[in-house]
Amino acid sequence: MKVLGIDPGTAACGYGIVHESGGRVTSLAFGCWTTSARERPELRLRVIFEGVQAVIAEHAPDAVALEESYVGADARIALFVGQARGAAMVAAATAGVPCTEYAPARVKQSICGHGRAEKGQMQRMVKMLLSLPEIPPTSHEADALAVAICHALMPPLARMAS
Repeated sequence: MKVLGIDPGTAACGYGIVHESGGRVTSLAFGCWTTSARERPELRLRVIFEGVQAVIAEHAPDAVALEESYVGADARIALFVGQARGAAMVAAATAGVPCTEYAPARVKQSICGHGRAEKGQMQRMVKMLLSLPEIPPTSHEADALAVAICHALMPPLARMAS
């Protein structure tokens, strides 16, 4: 199974593709789309939409896994993250690829064994699980790979319930 993981955001939207076979996961690609706050919102969302479309066209994943929005103190940021999630989901739907969303705590639980893992711990575990030579350059890429790993290793019945 190939999974495209996405860590949504309008300033930086991370993505990672993993392949799972026999309980082992390997990284196929990862990166980050960035946009400037000076750009119009619809242009920023188009970058994400077209980026997701291009990655799907290149890698033909079986599924897309997104990290759910964390609604902290800033509702404005939550709105922008939700818009980025929407752009990614529409790109996946246009390509006919099913999407699943995971809460950040669930991703941390599956990668690190507890739902309150810190960023650094998550990044080190992603590196180890994928046998990467080094930690991904940004936390956005590491988080995208983590959500992809979470989905790829999720038991099939649990994936259906998500």
